[in-house]
Amino acid sequence: MAYDEDVADRIREALSGEVVREQRMFGGLSFMVHEKMVAALNGDRVLLRCAAERAEELIEDEGADPAMMRGKEMAKGWIEVDLSRFGSAEDTGFWITAALDHNRAVTGN
Repeated sequence: MAYDEDVADRIREALSGEVVREQRMFGGLSFMVHEKMVAALNGDRVLLRCAAERAEELIEDEGADPAMMRGKEMAKGWIEVDLSRFGSAEDTGFWITAALDHNRAVTGN
């Protein structure tokens, strides 16, 4: 399982205060909040589940792209972000907040 422990720690910090379950998934480490995936760290990218209506705005950021699986684009709202965009606590907080906003909307928490 290859993932960046420093980025994992920044994600953990950004998720502090939430009930989080870490799950080995997609060959890396996933972070589940209210039993829904918020982020998955694998290799040099982070997979995030965000609101579909924010997807276009979020992928305008350099290093963020629609998520692909088996050569096909996943459903709108799934995005992949380069690890370089998680370089600071502030950067990490931006991406994790986008994912948590969606998580709260779908779980009612």
